[in-house]
Amino acid sequence: MSNNTHAPGPLAGIRVLDLTWVLAGPYAAMILCDLGAEVVKVERPPHGDVARTTGPFVNNESMYFQSVNRGKRSISIDLRSDEGRDLFLRLVDEADVVMENFTPGVMDKLGIGPDTLLERNPRLIFASTSGFGQTGPWRDKPALDIIVQGMGGVMSITGYPDEPPARPGTSIGDICGGLYTAIGILAALRERDQSGYGQSVDISMLDCQIAILENAVARYFTTRQEPGPLGTRHPSATPFQAFPTADGWMVVALSWGISAQWELFCAELGLPELVGDERFETSFKRTENHAELEPLLFGATRKQTTDHWVAVLGQYGIPIGPLNTIGQAVNQEQIAAREMITTVQHPVAGDVTMAASPLKLSRTPGRVYGYGPLFGQDTCAVLDEWLGIPAEQTAALAEAGIVLTEGGPDIAAYLSA
Repeated sequence: MSNNTHAPGPLAGIRVLDLTWVLAGPYAAMILCDLGAEVVKVERPPHGDVARTTGPFVNNESMYFQSVNRGKRSISIDLRSDEGRDLFLRLVDEADVVMENFTPGVMDKLGIGPDTLLERNPRLIFASTSGFGQTGPWRDKPALDIIVQGMGGVMSITGYPDEPPARPGTSIGDICGGLYTAIGILAALRERDQSGYGQSVDISMLDCQIAILENAVARYFTTRQEPGPLGTRHPSATPFQAFPTADGWMVVALSWGISAQWELFCAELGLPELVGDERFETSFKRTENHAELEPLLFGATRKQTTDHWVAVLGQYGIPIGPLNTIGQAVNQEQIAAREMITTVQHPVAGDVTMAASPLKLSRTPGRVYGYGPLFGQDTCAVLDEWLGIPAEQTAALAEAGIVLTEGGPDIAAYLSA
């Protein structure tokens, strides 16, 4: 796949200058790219995005970097130099969106903050993703994924009671920040269609953690009791959790308000006596008396395999499924039918297999447009296409150290250090 040819998508014609690095910002920019925007990743010389040094590696190319930068183009400009900053400002004149996830104030120090860029290009969307946002007493504090997970309360309700805190198995702090950044940019682009003006988008990763707490926030303000970790259980519905089986685990979630599911569940588990037990008459009571109920259910579910229970209980419309490993999850027939795993050809790493876009629009679906770019591979092409700068002039800029057209981190040296 070519990284500079986009089939028409819902964001076709939108140009994005992506100054983000590592995960939250690149993830947001990747969503825009999957939707057809032309995303130009502006990387810092001499090494570019630090994610390029994060494993696993194939032929010294980071698969981590590939997973969140697919389909983008890469240019490298020294924004600390006057010439590099002026070149970037000319690119801003042609852009619809500028994205950054530096500590607040860094862009202003470089002379390319939101006020400067919006004055220059009033239709620009300037999106900032940071740990704590552009305002408030903590704006200057650094933050990574696990910091906002901890400060946002997510880790306090993850794991099992009476055990140390647990981090969710994916970077939920970064990913939620990226998702909300993409939503904010899309909303600002839509509003620009009506007003003709751009605006700033300020996304705080900590804000996003608070926003996704949903039930936990509602319970805290209603009861003034601190929610805690419940393992796989739901705080207000039972049975709604993982259950051990003869050969692994399954997950069951009885629907609210469908009483027959409880009776059928108990009958198939060989526990009909539970149906008439007043302790377990409703989902609310079953949750209150969970400590007494769980051992009875676990003893029954361990007697048969996961496949057995999925087949038997599934025939009644009871929501049920296996608790899969990552390998099992990505190889499910439903995932294949939805084309959620794709392979792209990388010029150095060869075949790179990754998750595809889940955005299944009927006419203009999200799609993967290509591999994560080599460092600076598109500097010449972008400067030519956007600004009409010929190759020989770009070569002169490279000779002066204003731009880079190739390079990146020495992964072999990095790994051996």
